[in-house]
Amino acid sequence: MSGPLAGLRVLDLSRVLAGPACTQILGDLGADIIKVERPGVGDDTRKWGPPFLKDAHGNDTKESAYYLSCNRNKRSIAIDMHSPEGQDLIHRMLEKSDILIENFKAGDLKKYGLDYDSVHARHPHVIYASITGFGQTGPLSSEPGYDLLVQAMGGLMAITGEPDGAPMKVGVALSDVMTGLYAAIGILAALHARQATSKGQHVDVALLDCTLASLTNLAQYYLTAGEPAPRYGNAHSTIVPYQAFEASDGWIVVAVGNDKQFQHFVQGIGHGEWAADPRFATNSARVKHRDTLVPMIAEAIKSRKTAAWVDLMREIDVPCGPVNRMDQVFALDQIAAREMKITMEHFSGSAIDLVGSPLKLSGTQAEYRLPPPVEGQDTMEILKDVLGLDENDIKKLTASGIVK
Repeated sequence: MSGPLAGLRVLDLSRVLAGPACTQILGDLGADIIKVERPGVGDDTRKWGPPFLKDAHGNDTKESAYYLSCNRNKRSIAIDMHSPEGQDLIHRMLEKSDILIENFKAGDLKKYGLDYDSVHARHPHVIYASITGFGQTGPLSSEPGYDLLVQAMGGLMAITGEPDGAPMKVGVALSDVMTGLYAAIGILAALHARQATSKGQHVDVALLDCTLASLTNLAQYYLTAGEPAPRYGNAHSTIVPYQAFEASDGWIVVAVGNDKQFQHFVQGIGHGEWAADPRFATNSARVKHRDTLVPMIAEAIKSRKTAAWVDLMREIDVPCGPVNRMDQVFALDQIAAREMKITMEHFSGSAIDLVGSPLKLSGTQAEYRLPPPVEGQDTMEILKDVLGLDENDIKKLTASGIVK
């Protein structure tokens, strides 16, 4: 391994999305990720389908698209951590690991001797990252947290959707994804701090916190104005025009970020006079008079096809793009140039297309070493290479159901 995190080992006790998304990032950057799964159960998302990956004979495997999306560059070991023997194996692996990541409810791992205090006492060098719905403190800390629940409670649903429509969740589990990103940042910060202290620490990351932090200007809108920002659907609360418009054959988005761009934009759509109108000359004025301006723009945009508008706007330096479906996204030359679609060979013999890493480092690039593993695929290898167990020891653990 030659990635920037090569030489680091992560023991991953997480499942579903936030934790696995975090560990996939670390794995892409070179860390050795050991995914610990419960024998016969595995990560919940393995069964979250269809669609499922098909094997070389065209049959469904147990690997869902959901699972495949966030579990490459990992080795899987199946350990029954409900048993003292399984707990001992995890502690023995922690002796040779740098990071532990878990997303159990706060306090749940204490009964297994795998909570932060227990781990820190035995392995003070380990960075321990906990991903929960509500964090390790506060009146809701013991409650389970799910992306949909937190999108609702954290304000994301209330700001999403059409102005007169129902609150709407984001189409992807965005609270989970953002929490995984924040967890990765926290872990890397703790690694840097460990260089000075030789000690690990507890990285406590909550879906609710990360969702609120992600609302940025809209959260600050409330703190500044004392009232929530209005919901504007595909429009922007404080920039106009900055939204989707329907062309004659589809939809485009126009993102006019300043008054000079607005002048170019209205010239491009054949209404240069609007730039001199005091109702529209400045962004502040356009925000106040959006109900007048936006319908006029919408009417003008209907006159031409999507591609024609995109080409014109690029010529006059106005940010504009089509609203693409997934098939159109992966057909983009830009996506190909950025290597955002990769192909790996799965354990089943099938080729899998996956989304590539968005991290582009000039000296230590992201690597795609391992496809998403099947449950327990690497149990024997890890027990031998990491813990140094011989075949007799492994046979005993397998026969007793401690490992699979």
